[in-house]
Amino acid sequence: MKIRIWLCFFFLFCTASLAGAGEYSDGVQAKVILKTKNTSNGQPIAYLRTDNAEVTAMTVEIPPGAETGWHTHPVPVYVYVLSGSLTVEVEGKPASVFQAGDAFVEVVHTGHCGKNVGTVPVKLAVFYTGAENVQNVIRTSAP
Repeated sequence: MKIRIWLCFFFLFCTASLAGAGEYSDGVQAKVILKTKNTSNGQPIAYLRTDNAEVTAMTVEIPPGAETGWHTHPVPVYVYVLSGSLTVEVEGKPASVFQAGDAFVEVVHTGHCGKNVGTVPVKLAVFYTGAENVQNVIRTSAP
């Protein structure tokens, strides 16, 4: 029994040290595309407190000239721009532009609108870290 406990601790220690080093097996490459403590408008990231956590991963495509409409998120949202260029207007702030390859953390409880002012579709990978029976997106009116 003592050997099993010792092996478990050894395994956890080795796994933790590998994960901390950010290393994978030979041939696998990893690149940090975003590391931040703030949302795209500078708010500190705050995680949802819940016993019913639910992650939703989806793709969003915005055609040229289209927009998401004004909305808020009651949960943390992480976005990776797969293609195109997305302009995001945020209540009371200057617009931000995100290009293919950019990642950002959406604002929470703040009205915003994503627009495709370009000539090619914007494709996004979006990850909502919410809770069961909690809406990820809430439509609002323009400010």
